[in-house]
Amino acid sequence: MKINEYQRLAMVTVNKSLTKEEMLINSVMGLNGEAGEVIDLLKKHLFHGHEFDKENFIKELGDIAWYLAEAATSLDIDLEKIFELNIEKLKKRYPEGFSVEASIKHE
Repeated sequence: MKINEYQRLAMVTVNKSLTKEEMLINSVMGLNGEAGEVIDLLKKHLFHGHEFDKENFIKELGDIAWYLAEAATSLDIDLEKIFELNIEKLKKRYPEGFSVEASIKHE
């Protein structure tokens, strides 16, 4: 599946009564909530003796993808363009690949 196809299909399930601004707010809140669920799974594994729940972890990453698609849609931009812009930024920041020195420089 192509990323923009995912965005189009995921947005079939968006709340159509929301304004673009409300969609953006909902997406940011949702991203934070889902990120919290991901970190909670990791916390339970690392500190509470739970087995790592890879299947649930992957499902939560999918929820993060959905909210990212909603954020992009609210801003009238394709996910593919967001990804392209991010790669351009990373290439400038880490032209030789990741290094601690470059990370510190761009803090």
